Amino acid sequence: MIVEIIEKVRRKEKLTPIEIHTILNGYLEGEVKDYQMSAFLMAICCNGLSKDEIYSFVDCYIKSGKQLKFPYDTLLVDKHSTGGVGDKTTLIVAPIVASLGIPIVKMSGRGLGLTGGTIDKLESIPGYRINLTEEEILKQLEEIHIVITGATDEITPLDKKTYALRDVTGTVSSIPLIAISIMSKKIAGGAKKFVFDMKYGEGAFMKSKEEAVSLANLMKEIASFYQCQVDFLYSDMSHPLGRAIGNRLEVLEAISVLNGKVMESF
Repeated sequence: MIVEIIEKVRRKEKLTPIEIHTILNGYLEGEVKDYQMSAFLMAICCNGLSKDEIYSFVDCYIKSGKQLKFPYDTLLVDKHSTGGVGDKTTLIVAPIVASLGIPIVKMSGRGLGLTGGTIDKLESIPGYRINLTEEEILKQLEEIHIVITGATDEITPLDKKTYALRDVTGTVSSIPLIAISIMSKKIAGGAKKFVFDMKYGEGAFMKSKEEAVSLANLMKEIASFYQCQVDFLYSDMSHPLGRAIGNRLEVLEAISVLNGKVMESF
């Protein structure tokens, strides 16, 4: 069955929701092996996915774990940057938003290619733990209005496992897989309003604005399917963002900015 599913993607034939759930859930449960999933992901990188297939992927990713439900009716927002050299905007923007009394829950990921992600940066802080439970997320949101957490065994565990494989098999660059990974975490995180910073250029994962727009359009389709509101902005990363480059240094620079200072050296 699994081999037939892989061959269908290779032949550019459309998969059914059952076939998608079979291979993805099978991988999560250990029944589908790494080498089989690697072949499946590579076929997707080469031939893409239809919108219906993408929706089935997102549904499977979300349902692989818990979906956060908040016990009050409030404006819950989230933001995401596609990343670039020196990009530490989450570490600056999220605390500012929270300080205004607007709750923000951010399901963050690791870096793409040459740049570290928000989770990589936070893990440079000794003792900082990024895998929060649902109870910890709700408690922290109530106390300080801000949560930044990674994909865990409770929330989108399928994304966590698949992403680790993509990272070592050269299948990170697929725009459909990037959109699925980002949006599944966002939707599972419980927010309904998102701002996406689509970065492009030499210092970003996506090298052209056209690539950034293509990814944004796909994310917009997924957001609409799940009745979420999204806004996009596009940032040229031809030069590093800020003064510091490197996970620990970027955390230090973010702290200095939040304190109203510009650090000349690190």
